[in-house]
Amino acid sequence: MTKKEVFECYDQYVFPTYTRLPAIFVKGKGSVLTDIDGKKYMDLFPGWGVSNVGHCHPKVMAAVRDQINKLIHIPNNFFGINQARLARELVRLAFPGKVFFCNSGAEANEAAIKFSRLFGKGERFEIITTLNSFHGRTMGALSATGQEKYQRGFAPLPAGFVTVPFNDINAVRSAVNERTAAIMIEPVQGEGGINVADVPYMKALRELCDERGLLLILDEVQTGFGRTGKMFAFQHYGIEPDIITMAKGLGGGLPIGAMLACSKHAHLLQPGMHGTTFGGSPLVAKAALGALEAIAKDKMLKNSRVLGVYLTEKLNAMKSRFPIIKEVRGLGLMIGVELTIEGKGIFETCFQNGLIINCTQGKVLRIMPALNITRKQLDKALDILEKAILKNDPSKNRGSA
Repeated sequence: MTKKEVFECYDQYVFPTYTRLPAIFVKGKGSVLTDIDGKKYMDLFPGWGVSNVGHCHPKVMAAVRDQINKLIHIPNNFFGINQARLARELVRLAFPGKVFFCNSGAEANEAAIKFSRLFGKGERFEIITTLNSFHGRTMGALSATGQEKYQRGFAPLPAGFVTVPFNDINAVRSAVNERTAAIMIEPVQGEGGINVADVPYMKALRELCDERGLLLILDEVQTGFGRTGKMFAFQHYGIEPDIITMAKGLGGGLPIGAMLACSKHAHLLQPGMHGTTFGGSPLVAKAALGALEAIAKDKMLKNSRVLGVYLTEKLNAMKSRFPIIKEVRGLGLMIGVELTIEGKGIFETCFQNGLIINCTQGKVLRIMPALNITRKQLDKALDILEKAILKNDPSKNRGSA
């Protein structure tokens, strides 16, 4: 198909639920995407965090090629070797418990919401979430999301969610009552603007849940699998949650989600209580095993920590030169650059010059490169970003017209 034909097909046959950039990508390798015209882009926001190990990592591709010649799908009323191996590996990497496999982060969060209702036994059903959180687009996950702009037009939403400010333990304590079953937060709010949970706050949440008999649910859909420099973000805080939800980077590019519940409560979910047709299929489970192998063997956790520090330092140096940069914050290779102006112009200029980043909350540039990106690639991206900031900084362009 030509570019014109693709655009016409989308216009005629596909719902316009996304703000799409005028690019048609046909090939990806590592941190580089190639479009239909052969133009190359440095991708510092690969698949909204899905391509954690880069586009088409050899270990993921080898796993997929091996499995696709054997068996693609079996229903979950049979046993599967790859699903068994993957569940065991996730428990090893996180904490003792049991895994429910699904297809996306929203589905993983729906599973956690249902699990909390089981835990509450019909008497406790409320979940405390935070402002600027994002937990997904399905009705339960949308109700848990602390951003009205995503909820607009879909009322009435399911009840049972109380939203409080992020990083405010007193607000959480005030919200707990006899109906509360769980507290659900992202250790780092991604869509909310890369807001990082404080260590005392996370420890206090764990203590509060222990005191009041509540579940602590951590949404690690975006922070999991090395994104923050550790396999899971909760490992920065010296605590263990009762439940973690995961997706995005787990599948190496293929759709997968999972909920892991700790051993103490894992017995609650019994046959017939929850399910999904495609979750944990032989193909996606094998791809996920390939992605986890890539993270380990290519030492991506270390790279995330080292280059996360490097990238933050470079961005802070940029901040000293450009007053429109208000703050640089993040953890590992999950970094936000908050601006004093709207970020759309910088985002678009970067894209025009072959750099893909993200802009969220209007004024926060979100940078989440593949965990195996190189310093040389980061330097090239930073050069493009700096030029884009210079072009869009009003203070640097006065009188230039």
